[in-house]
Amino acid sequence: MKSNEELVKYFTDLLPHAQVSEGKQYVEIVVDLDKWHETAKTLAECELKFDFMVDITAVDYIPKFMIVCHLTSTTTRDFIVLKTYIEDRDNPTIDTLSDIWPTAEFQEREIYDLFGIRFNNHPDLRRLFLEDDYGYPLRKDFRDDINMIELKN
Repeated sequence: MKSNEELVKYFTDLLPHAQVSEGKQYVEIVVDLDKWHETAKTLAECELKFDFMVDITAVDYIPKFMIVCHLTSTTTRDFIVLKTYIEDRDNPTIDTLSDIWPTAEFQEREIYDLFGIRFNNHPDLRRLFLEDDYGYPLRKDFRDDINMIELKN
């Protein structure tokens, strides 16, 4: 297991296109949306082998979304956070990671169902819990006039 300082140095060299920093707990790697899939693949195949995606979720920061992915290496036991931003609120899309980590498939469907973020090349992108025309209840601007649900900022 490497220290956070060692991980920052390692990823700064490995990923020159990324912003690598020591977060409050884990090393955080922030990449542009167009480098998302490429960076994830590099992390899975690098010397440290981040072979398990613990989770992936979205955060609504009106007017953009942040995608947050926690990764671990089952061999080195290192833990990192991969992040990117989606600026297009009207048509939020990002590449799937399910071809790299199968655990992403179900969690990406959940993000799609609750935030409306579409995952390019996802093998089975459909809603899990809600009807197709319901809306996306974890968006900060969500409003349900029928059930009188309104999220306040």
